[in-house]
Amino acid sequence: MRILVADDHDLVRETIAAYLDAADIDEVVTEATLDDAVARVERSGAFDLVLLDYNMPGMNGLQGLDRMKAANGGRPVAILSGSATREVADAALRGGAQGFIPKTLSARSLLTAARFMAAGEVYVPVEFMQADSAGAPGPLTRRELDVLRGICEGKANKEIARDLDLQEVTVKLHVKTLSRKLEARNRTHAAMIARDRGLA
Repeated sequence: MRILVADDHDLVRETIAAYLDAADIDEVVTEATLDDAVARVERSGAFDLVLLDYNMPGMNGLQGLDRMKAANGGRPVAILSGSATREVADAALRGGAQGFIPKTLSARSLLTAARFMAAGEVYVPVEFMQADSAGAPGPLTRRELDVLRGICEGKANKEIARDLDLQEVTVKLHVKTLSRKLEARNRTHAAMIARDRGLA
């Protein structure tokens, strides 16, 4: 199986590639922009799966999905995102994306999703799509609430990652997104807001 990961965030791109490399994936290639990713496909032929960052340079919303689908000859192309909403995920799927992958997905789930999509199946985390109706307080997902509770308990990212069976980089992404959603300046501020709102 050949997979192309296109994301302008170095840490995220290399972490996802490392997840896939550690498994029995034949070839994992990375690029930082849509133009570079399209050029790579045109040079080396279609990939079994392409993962595209929604906010990457050149994407122009979901126009980049159409470009890559054409370049990859109809083979599976999925959208990656650390901050996109359920509405964006819905639009991506309607636009022909093979799946929608939150960057906070665990390594094990990411690998399962990659195999699933490469086989032609559509993948979207049920938890993500049900977040709006799951009864979670405020705009936070269930996993973000788990991380927030760890912050409120004074735990470091490494400890939270161990408790939740996640990679530390995944916890950092959760902290970043939940802080933005809560409009928190830092971890301490996020914990204060969480206690005020009864979230943790």
